[in-house]
Amino acid sequence: MAGVAVAACSSSSPVAAPHNNVATTTPRPTHTAPSTTSTSQRSTATPSPPATTTPEQPGWTVVSRLPSGIAVDSHSSRRSNGDLVTVLRFHAGLVHYALHVGSIDPPTGGAALPADARPAIGASEHAQLLAAFNGGFKMGAGCIPCGVGGMEVAGRVLFPLVRGMTSLVLNQNGGASMGVWGQGFPSAGAAVYSVRQTLPPLVSGGRVSPNVGDVSAWGATLGGGLLTARSSVGIDARGNVLYAASMSALPSDLADALVSAGAVTAMELDINPEWVQADTAQSPGGPLRAAVPGQYRPADQYLSGWIRDFVTVLAGP
Repeated sequence: MAGVAVAACSSSSPVAAPHNNVATTTPRPTHTAPSTTSTSQRSTATPSPPATTTPEQPGWTVVSRLPSGIAVDSHSSRRSNGDLVTVLRFHAGLVHYALHVGSIDPPTGGAALPADARPAIGASEHAQLLAAFNGGFKMGAGCIPCGVGGMEVAGRVLFPLVRGMTSLVLNQNGGASMGVWGQGFPSAGAAVYSVRQTLPPLVSGGRVSPNVGDVSAWGATLGGGLLTARSSVGIDARGNVLYAASMSALPSDLADALVSAGAVTAMELDINPEWVQADTAQSPGGPLRAAVPGQYRPADQYLSGWIRDFVTVLAGP
């Protein structure tokens, strides 16, 4: 992707999607991943460990605590130019995830999706909600150019999955894994329920991409500047999912913050101010608070509905 600018913004004005309370009996299909590599290739996937009581870690602030331990904590750091980068850590075994479509992007082609994949968070999901964060680059009409990866939601492949693209994969129980699609990931026989791909890895094998300095490879910014709002997601060796974002950052700022937090694999998510958003609650279903200082959208945006895809973080394994 070196030297190729990809759009992460939409020309349409943001309009909140109406809340959809229609119940569904749609089954939750999955597909089984075929073997994607020879046995000599190493998988980039990181398995999720069983739940354990999580102690507080110096330098990290507890965001959400469950009876079984810390479910979400955060760490903030300032880059060399003074810009703030926030990292949220979602602890494996204590949370699970759901990938939602937006009301506009990605286009679903009229596919029937379950309640926990629609553009607004429903009441039953809200009762478990600890956090939500934005998805990846625009995939429908207006992406410049398309080809940043594919997407599968609740067993429906909306855009073909692309070999070599970093992939956040969710199984039917909401367990998360990450790797580079087709490079030993996902493992043969793995149950794949939802997938979000965006670009080649920002971090691979615990190392920052050698292409991180080519800012044009990581999305087209408003006004063409280098610094803009950026977001990313990664996973560490324990299976904890990490979300890193800033309202003014270079790709290298996010990559460095993720590696410092222990990420072994990471990908950039959406960029530019309108699209970067993460919200957290102290307890399941509690009031949401903005997690990225300076983010544009209100903390309850995903509850009322949003036009782009996003991920929810829910209490319980």
